Amino acid sequence: MSEKIARAGILVIFAVFLMAWPAVAADTIKIAHIDPMSGAFADAGERADKMLRAVVNEINAKGGVLGGKKLEVVTLDNKQSPQESLLMLKKATDEGIHFITQGHGSNNAAALSEAITKIYQRTPEKAVLYLNFSAVDPELTNDKCNFWHFRFDSNSDMKVAAIVSYLARQKSVKKVYLIGQDYAHGRAVRDAARRLLAQKLPNVKIVGDDLHPTGKVKDFSPYVAKIKASGADTVITGNWGNNDLGLLVKAGKEGGLKVNWFTFYAEAGGTPAAIGEAGVDHVYQVSEYHTNIPNSSIEPFVRKFEKETGMSFYYLRMKTAIEMLAKAINQAKSADPLKVAKALEGMRYQSATGEVWMRPEDHQLMAPLYISVMTKAGPKLKYKHDVNRSGFGFRTEALIALKDSVLPTTCRMARP
Repeated sequence: MSEKIARAGILVIFAVFLMAWPAVAADTIKIAHIDPMSGAFADAGERADKMLRAVVNEINAKGGVLGGKKLEVVTLDNKQSPQESLLMLKKATDEGIHFITQGHGSNNAAALSEAITKIYQRTPEKAVLYLNFSAVDPELTNDKCNFWHFRFDSNSDMKVAAIVSYLARQKSVKKVYLIGQDYAHGRAVRDAARRLLAQKLPNVKIVGDDLHPTGKVKDFSPYVAKIKASGADTVITGNWGNNDLGLLVKAGKEGGLKVNWFTFYAEAGGTPAAIGEAGVDHVYQVSEYHTNIPNSSIEPFVRKFEKETGMSFYYLRMKTAIEMLAKAINQAKSADPLKVAKALEGMRYQSATGEVWMRPEDHQLMAPLYISVMTKAGPKLKYKHDVNRSGFGFRTEALIALKDSVLPTTCRMARP
């Protein structure tokens, strides 16, 4: 008899657990982070994942969303492949996840953006909202715009426009060399640079133009030799990652190349350490944030992250994206992706560097941009915050206000 009672008790406990589990699960809103966690760009994906989790933890510590629901990050490795990105998207939707974020690789972004449209068309109950924090091919918010896709980084046209605007004030710029990764992003940067230099700086000559395989070049010295032979004084590159950017600029240093580098992502990862002294006053970046922006409201968060992880915080745009998502969920009073998307459209938000605006026509975030240059940095120096304890940081050279970063769009969005 006692054995039967014990067995019945176990069944009752199990039944109570099954009844309680959906309620517990419902208190968590999952965000799938689809990015490279292995391969040549694993460092970029892993760093981004740590920063994403820090942002989510901060929001949860402040009470989460919808009166107490917590956000939860689910990390999925796309191996820097569009095909793997689609497999990870399916895994996310199979698990009932309605929010994804991704940033590394516009080829991956294009595959995800197209796929989430089909998901809504075929299975509306599985609709997915896609928060893009760093894939900057302009087509994603122009001819290939998508209601379910929101980009929180300035696109490459906007960034190149900021660089060209800065170069227009530098009388020493005479010859420019273009080099980039051979995929959508690299080609978009090249095309924008050619177009905008011709429009704004017709007296500046483009003396070279190279695209190289993404993540596969281990020795950039042949490219450096070409740049050197061209007589270029300035290089514009959209390269990113310790491999394609770090190795490129390092090869320039070793090859005695005397140019100013204008980049998108010089502050990311181990790039400043790889570049070293040769980058001081010569390596520039265009970005929404850098380590030495004065009086930034993000400062306490950044210092806490640095202390806990030993790395510098880089993706302000990711923090902005998740905070705007939380605000949209609260405004919509729902985690339904359609309602959240409508709340995000047109939203104005006070980020750590000023007001940003999600343009409803194409879901492209408009934000201030900084042109900064690499400098010596450290606690006892004028620029006290260095990048990943490298001894090098960045200082502001120019600020492009939100209103001056806005470019027109060709988006003709199909809405649900």
